[in-house]
Amino acid sequence: MSKKKDTDTKQSANSIIKNHMIWSMGAGFIPVPIADFFAVSAIQLDMIRQMCKLYEIDFKETEGKAIITALTGSGLARLGARAIKIIPGVGSVLGGLSLAILSGGSTYALGEVFKTHFETGGTFLDFDPDRLKKYYNEKFEKGKEMAKDLKKEQEEVETIVKEAKEGPKVKDPAAQINGLLKLKEDGIITEEEFQIMKQKVIDNLM
Repeated sequence: MSKKKDTDTKQSANSIIKNHMIWSMGAGFIPVPIADFFAVSAIQLDMIRQMCKLYEIDFKETEGKAIITALTGSGLARLGARAIKIIPGVGSVLGGLSLAILSGGSTYALGEVFKTHFETGGTFLDFDPDRLKKYYNEKFEKGKEMAKDLKKEQEEVETIVKEAKEGPKVKDPAAQINGLLKLKEDGIITEEEFQIMKQKVIDNLM
């Protein structure tokens, strides 16, 4: 594999991991612990499927589910127990927030484990969960911090989009348009959505 192709593959793997982190964090807000456990697991399995396709590894769903359970099962089970909503309203919000961050951290760690394993020539046949558990735990700690940062980014994105759609009076419309431009460059909104939101910001100056 050429150096450029290797770099492109690694960037694609990082993108797959980040996208699935975001999706699993969304699943973490499902208000039923058992439901979010299965939702996150399904997202993680899809991540492994995409990673296999990227690295040209034969995907085996049964083995993939077993590996997810071996690496994350006990952690997600504890997570589900902690997220049970004891206090109506307030409890669901606090539990959901914790679950979202930990779900994102778990997905990141799992993705990093598979990325490293595949990059070193590994396959499903020689995947040893016991050997890779320590590495997963290390990446899980980093993943939780990344998930917190992603959560802040998501909140900022939601604020920018909401303000652009509602058309508030802003002190710095140029900054708002630059924010929309960044969303478009990151692929969060389309060119058409960007033009519509930008026009609303401009209209508010009239």
